[in-house]
Amino acid sequence: MIALSGYLSQASQIVFIPLVQAQTWVSDRYLAVQMFLNAPEDIARLQQINAELEAENSRLKFQNIELQQQVIEAQVLATLVDYARTRFESQYVAASVIGFDSNPFLRYVIINRGSDDGLRRGMPVVTNQGLVGNIAAVAPKAARVQLITDSSAAVNVQLQESGEAAIIFGQLNGDIVLDRVPQSANVLPGELIVTSGLGGNYPPNLVVGQVTSVRKQDFDLFQTASIQPAVDFRQLEIVLVIVNFQPIDLDPLVQDLNNP
Repeated sequence: MIALSGYLSQASQIVFIPLVQAQTWVSDRYLAVQMFLNAPEDIARLQQINAELEAENSRLKFQNIELQQQVIEAQVLATLVDYARTRFESQYVAASVIGFDSNPFLRYVIINRGSDDGLRRGMPVVTNQGLVGNIAAVAPKAARVQLITDSSAAVNVQLQESGEAAIIFGQLNGDIVLDRVPQSANVLPGELIVTSGLGGNYPPNLVVGQVTSVRKQDFDLFQTASIQPAVDFRQLEIVLVIVNFQPIDLDPLVQDLNNP
């Protein structure tokens, strides 16, 4: 009868509600204490996971850079192969640039091919853009290339339009200058400069660069001009060595002329 009258229900609520509230409060505090005690372990775990993710991210970035470099090298090699096919009269050995001369006044690079690969001193070095220089010194597994921008470099060239012969000289600042151009020659900015084959150091018709400005004075024996090299030497990575060209050593002839 008491239960049916509803009085027991009301009494239960009066008794149990405070108990439930107290139990909930204790449970919340227990969970809070448990989380506080476990926090250092959880933080350490999160730090470990974060470190692992950062390491994986770094690995993937490095792998991506490697793949991009491989793609660039493959594109460069494909371009050089196409260039070699168009100049079938020459035989080439491809080489990677592995170093630059540390002396700021010298313009040399080191390549990863040498005498074991058939390279010899004096062999011309090119890219698909144009003339780079020639082999200055050779070791079994490497070679030193003198660039045409070196201050001691001189190359016999000709103006492609007029066919006038001239010589380019490297400068200390890395520029190249066209000199020994006859006063009668009509030299214009934009004209292409190629090797002439004179002197026996380079085969003819290798692109050297373009005229950017001309200096002509009536009292000078020759005209001079500034040249923009065809090759971007700052981006030099892979080159071709012409191995079937034998440069002519004119030193004995010069010595005989000087000592009749």
